[in-house]
This record gives sequence, structure tokens and C-alpha cells, in this order.
Amino acid sequence: MKKWNRWQDYVAVVAGLYAALSTMWTSQQGSSMVMMIGCGVLLMASGVWNLMSPGQPVAEWVQMVLGALLFVSPWLAGYTAHTAATWTSWIAGGCALIAGVMALQPAMHEHAEHPHGGVAAH
Repeated sequence: MKKWNRWQDYVAVVAGLYAALSTMWTSQQGSSMVMMIGCGVLLMASGVWNLMSPGQPVAEWVQMVLGALLFVSPWLAGYTAHTAATWTSWIAGGCALIAGVMALQPAMHEHAEHPHGGVAAH
């Protein structure tokens, strides 16, 4: 796998960026802002991590967990009454989760071929 080449990781970065920035134009309630900004920034970081070093299944799992956390955060943090924030969390978290699931199999295959995460030396 080439660095900076996987669309799934770009999806996670964009989903995290959107979740974090959407707090500026959606109505927020106490902990919703913390959850959306926190999960959004962490999703961006995991997406960049995946882009920089492809073929690491653990990075894909981190991305999937963060996407799932963002998806369930309206229930965990109790902001389901704020429709815009809730839908933003569901959509961004769902997109990141699905992208992570789609990237997991290729990452596991790459890791099996090159167990040290690097490219084979010539």
C-alpha cells in the first residue's frame, strides 16, 4: 500500500473535520460540543495516522472505534434533543465507521505480507 493513497482514510479525516467544525453552526448542549470536537479531532488524527503508515490493522480499529463512539455519542452524552448535532454525529460517525470497516481487510492483508509494517527491502 502506498502512503497518502487510501480514500477510506481521507473519508475519516473529512468526517472528523466536519464533526469538529459543525459545532460552529449547529446548536449545542453542554457535552455535545466536547464529544463532537473530541471525536472529530481524534478521527482526523487517526485518518492521518492511517494515511502516513498504511497496512496497520490497529490503526483501522482505532478509526472504527472512534467512528462508533461519535455515532453513539448523542445517546451517551444526552444530546438527542438537538437534531442538527445528533444527525451530524450519526452521519460523520457512520461514515468513519464504514470507511474503517472497508479499510480493515486490505490493511490486514498488507500486514500479513509485511509483518513489520514496512515495504520489503530490495
